[in-house]
Amino acid sequence: MESIQGINPAVPPSGPGCAECLGQDGWWFHLRRCAECGHVGCCDSSPSQHASAHERATGHPVVRSFEPGEDWFYSYPEQAMFEGPDLAPPQAHPDSQPVPGPAGRVPPNWMSLLH
Repeated sequence: MESIQGINPAVPPSGPGCAECLGQDGWWFHLRRCAECGHVGCCDSSPSQHASAHERATGHPVVRSFEPGEDWFYSYPEQAMFEGPDLAPPQAHPDSQPVPGPAGRVPPNWMSLLH
């Protein structure tokens, strides 16, 4: 298989949810996994947009959806989705985790707080 810059298939995800939101009592709409280091962050529709903040801070150019049933990749520099290799498991957050999540932290007016 050809190597793609910004993707390390051997690195597992950093955890079951957005690393920063979990540490700061935050919440997310959808999750994205850095394809280079495995950092899990929240999407740009989420209030804190930690996945794209991770890209800006590290220069890691590619994320993969961390939602069940989704396997697309996104290149920040190219602003384009593409198909990529299988990554180390797990491929998504636990099925038992609600969307948005995590359970117990999502405010009742969450839809009005999305970007």
